[in-house]
Amino acid sequence: MSPLSGKVALVTGASRGIGRATALALAKDGANVVVNYVSSAAAADEVVSEIGPDHAIAVQADVSKREDITRLIKTTVDRFGKIDILVLNAGLLWQKGGLLSITEEDFDKLFAANVRSPLFTVQEAVPHLADGGRVMLFSTSLAAFSGVTPNYLLYTASKGAVEQITRVLAKDLGRRGITVNTIAPGPIGTDAYFVGKTEQMVQLQSNLAPMGRLGKPEEVANVVCFIASDQSQWVNGQTIRINGFIYLNFRRMNLGMIILFMKLQRCGEIKPSTINHAF
Repeated sequence: MSPLSGKVALVTGASRGIGRATALALAKDGANVVVNYVSSAAAADEVVSEIGPDHAIAVQADVSKREDITRLIKTTVDRFGKIDILVLNAGLLWQKGGLLSITEEDFDKLFAANVRSPLFTVQEAVPHLADGGRVMLFSTSLAAFSGVTPNYLLYTASKGAVEQITRVLAKDLGRRGITVNTIAPGPIGTDAYFVGKTEQMVQLQSNLAPMGRLGKPEEVANVVCFIASDQSQWVNGQTIRINGFIYLNFRRMNLGMIILFMKLQRCGEIKPSTINHAF
């Protein structure tokens, strides 16, 4: 029997990148999957088609909006009767200027996507979440790195909030056997990752990893599948960093590379992005 046979997984931001790879991997392990998307209907339908329409549905919902979250959970339960695995992958990666350039609108938009969204999705899902279920939120390995790159203040702050929410929820839901963990990828080579980055920037980040490359979406998905399985029952309240040791290595890189990294940002060669998780 497949390890997730009979389980129901809801994956937000599942039409591309890490979310897509996760939806496909969970289905391969036997789960029925709800493929959430915001605007990429064709891409979401492709994921459903690859899994098979008997075991997957696509649901449009902007999970930064409470009414859409409610509809997403209701549609999931109406179709499959329950939720066993909640993977909250959707979010924004937002690089902007420094402190003085941040506006209230920036703050509200980013925290709505990265903090309000997972918190209220869990709140809506909990009444339908099976005992022994799994909840996975998404952070970033940047949140653990003391030398965070410039201009990621709001993004890193939002992911720090996610990691604290994870720890509290792990205690609150643990009595039902539900585990709550944060998945924190480093740079992952999705299509979205490459938006706004020069070849020089991509090579720089690849060289920071001891293996000399970016991570793959499937490598993140494999960890999600393990956490989703019964084999992970004693893994709870953790931030699981999937980064190929890149950020500890970042601390040791030479000064010239650091200057190059900052110069590319200041010259605008690294452009702001509002995308699903890729960094």
